[in-house]
Amino acid sequence: MSSGKKKGNAKKQPVKAARGSVVAKKHTPWGTIIAVIAIVLLAGSVFAYYWVESADKRAQADREEAAEAFTPSAQNPDPSTEIPGIKVEQYEGSRHILPTERVAYDQSPPFGGPHDGFWAACTGIVYPEAVRTENMVHSLEHGAVWIAYNPDQVTGEDLDKLELRVEGKPYMMMSPYPGLDQPISLQSWGHQLKLDSVDDERIEQFITALRLNQNTYPEIGASCDALGPGQFDPDNPPPFNPEPPGPDAKPMDYQGSEGATPEDMGGSPGQGQAPTQPSEG
Repeated sequence: MSSGKKKGNAKKQPVKAARGSVVAKKHTPWGTIIAVIAIVLLAGSVFAYYWVESADKRAQADREEAAEAFTPSAQNPDPSTEIPGIKVEQYEGSRHILPTERVAYDQSPPFGGPHDGFWAACTGIVYPEAVRTENMVHSLEHGAVWIAYNPDQVTGEDLDKLELRVEGKPYMMMSPYPGLDQPISLQSWGHQLKLDSVDDERIEQFITALRLNQNTYPEIGASCDALGPGQFDPDNPPPFNPEPPGPDAKPMDYQGSEGATPEDMGGSPGQGQAPTQPSEG
């Protein structure tokens, strides 16, 4: 009997040894674990980067949604009058001057009055340098909103936030305005609002109420497209003149110069059907 037990134990020993060998050969898959961890960390980094980078755009979308109450309607044709600090003036349109002439404007920046026969392109353009005022005012006559800013006071992230309001958006334009008495000034035809902060909710209220508001600007259906070299080239616009207008500047009641319309100067009248509600570009 004892010999039988010994034989059984002898048979079990090789099996145990084989199992131990198999277990010993099973290594921890560190390479796979490290690769998975790296992928997870990379995905997390990409998401975090996107979340941070898109924060301003998400905040801008929230501001625009909050300003929808200022959309013009038959019952409230000019909601901008409800915006605290708004300045409203009455100006007659279609009073054109020549590119060589200047206007003695009654406001700074101006938001109405005689202006150059060529309008500044206002198709969601951010001008890096200050542009001739008389061209910018003509764009307001077409229903555009102009964001002007003091380049000494608005820089860096604040400047980026302002650009979000303009870039790619029809009937919008933006430019520095040297010597501006406030950090920011918003202009549409006959309307102005000056502000201290790029985060002020009144920026969206102004734009919602006045951009292409057919109750507030003279030339309904006028274009904001670039006229091109020899007329108004957005890649090489006429520069801003910081000097005060001289004694030959045209007064605010000036009726216009002969041959100062785009047709007379060889340009295009640019009249086309403008959308009632601007589409975002």
